[in-house]
Amino acid sequence: MKEKSIGLGDEGKNCETLIKNVLLVDNLNYNLLSVSQLCDKNLYVLFTKHECLILDKEYVVLFKDTRHNDVYVIYLYNIGSSYVKCLTASIDDPWLWHRRLCHFNMDLIEKLVKKELVRGLPKLKFLKNKICDACQFGKQVKVSFKPKNYVSTSKPLELSHLNLFGPTQHASLGGSKYVFVIVDDYSRYTWVLFLVHKNEAFENFVKLFSKIQNLLNLKIIHLRSDNGDDLKFGGFPKFCDHNGISHEFSVVRVPQQNGVVERKNRTLKEAARTMISECDLPKYFWAEAVNTAYYVMNLILLRTILNKTPYELLFCKKSVESFFKVFGCKCFILKIKENLEKFDKKWDERIFLGYSSNKHTEYTIEEHF
Repeated sequence: MKEKSIGLGDEGKNCETLIKNVLLVDNLNYNLLSVSQLCDKNLYVLFTKHECLILDKEYVVLFKDTRHNDVYVIYLYNIGSSYVKCLTASIDDPWLWHRRLCHFNMDLIEKLVKKELVRGLPKLKFLKNKICDACQFGKQVKVSFKPKNYVSTSKPLELSHLNLFGPTQHASLGGSKYVFVIVDDYSRYTWVLFLVHKNEAFENFVKLFSKIQNLLNLKIIHLRSDNGDDLKFGGFPKFCDHNGISHEFSVVRVPQQNGVVERKNRTLKEAARTMISECDLPKYFWAEAVNTAYYVMNLILLRTILNKTPYELLFCKKSVESFFKVFGCKCFILKIKENLEKFDKKWDERIFLGYSSNKHTEYTIEEHF
């Protein structure tokens, strides 16, 4: 079967072009790469029983292909950093935005753009027949329970869901092994606190909600949690009595009664696991991954029925997403000129590890860990 080409161009316009003279062919459902043309460009192609390697003149691996049945397939979106030589992504690359947004649901991202629920996202369209391998590794679950089709509360802080999970197998860089998750029922806005010891939960809860109540000029009315000792006892009963707050507890071994925060926990863990898996960071960066996930989640996840993001429901304004970066990506920090000698390099190389919640800045760390 013959098809007519309808376009000709280069792949990788923003850097030294790696793939030239790419033909756009109508009705061709797959991308094909010519081995003979690779050899004409002084590249080496090595075939084995299970894979194919494409190497440059210095025998550095550019691509690593996997054999599926009788075809060798290149997954351009899953190329490890050690193989990447010159691939660039355009600003409207949907899979780049999927990674920037912590691998959250693709239908959700398309809905955010279509209904103009956030600012800064380009128009995106995902191919339904493509699967994100990192999501498969990080998000495989059983069939879920059906959600309610109505909103139980009428304003923020009317009901807050609490859950404390841990200890984690690996302490974070800051020594934390517990995570205290708080979800506002109305907006689904989420707060995450990292704790070294679980008995720190009450003290950190009081500090956080004092700030939130002052910021929103609203009062906490109800709390809901499981029967964990650190939430059922400690300082919580006295605090609730003193402030006129009712505290509801789910029935033992029925986590569905505290399902709002349980599902949020799962979403945070899946997103963090997926990001760490994709960029192959050590597991002690889990807190940075969870922190990034909850920050992004508040800005892009939609509150069912109300059809708005948690950020908009809580602060009455739309969020901006144009500044998002891929967790674990390389970044370059410009040095202050006063500290430079004439021929020093003007930047330091770092790894992007998330966003600060109380500053207009981002977390980075040196690559050598």
